[in-house]
Amino acid sequence: MDILAFGHMGAPIIAFPSGGGKYFDFEGNGMIRALTPLIDGGVIKVYCPPTVDKESWLNKEASIEWRGHVYNLYQHFFINDLVPTIRQDCNSPDIRIGLMGCSLGAYHAANFALKYPHIFHYSLCMSGRYDLRGLIGFDSDSQDVYFNNPLAFAPNLDGGALHHVRSNTHLALVVGLGPWEGVCITETNALADICANKGISHERDIWGYDSEHDWPWWRKQVVYHLGKTFT
Repeated sequence: MDILAFGHMGAPIIAFPSGGGKYFDFEGNGMIRALTPLIDGGVIKVYCPPTVDKESWLNKEASIEWRGHVYNLYQHFFINDLVPTIRQDCNSPDIRIGLMGCSLGAYHAANFALKYPHIFHYSLCMSGRYDLRGLIGFDSDSQDVYFNNPLAFAPNLDGGALHHVRSNTHLALVVGLGPWEGVCITETNALADICANKGISHERDIWGYDSEHDWPWWRKQVVYHLGKTFT
């Protein structure tokens, strides 16, 4: 895995690109430039990994079992390789890490925060898709699909597992009402409703009809949310 890292000190945040994106997409689409004051000011450090979307959930040529297997390997890389590397880079063996992502990257950010809240204490999810069944195009009884589908497993969180999420993480769920947001509006509201019903810390932030499913608006949203959260 190729990773880009920006910043010399501050809160570590992993940035997922949009669907099928590469590790350089966040920089190439101006997100890092927009965050320069926070990065240069030592407020945040940003780590940009690639995705395996085209090899996992978006790989329509592969079986659902294989897609789940590849995504589980991706999660294994995150938890067992990337997280320790970031903590070593921050000179803190137990520092908690933020997440952010746009479009399908928002799905990863929400999924990881809900599954590993003791590691990922904050998740900024912009214009996200959160129902994995819609992404793969059909219903599946696969456990890999269920346990990586926030709109499936989050409503069933209970007991100690729910307390663990409530106590450790916060989701900022952002979407616009403008062009190409479409199903992202429905699924953002659905996940926000689940968080509200379950008492999970969250913010539902709905932007206007001029807010498009595109990088110029994600640049505005990321500056606004990270700026108010980490400064």
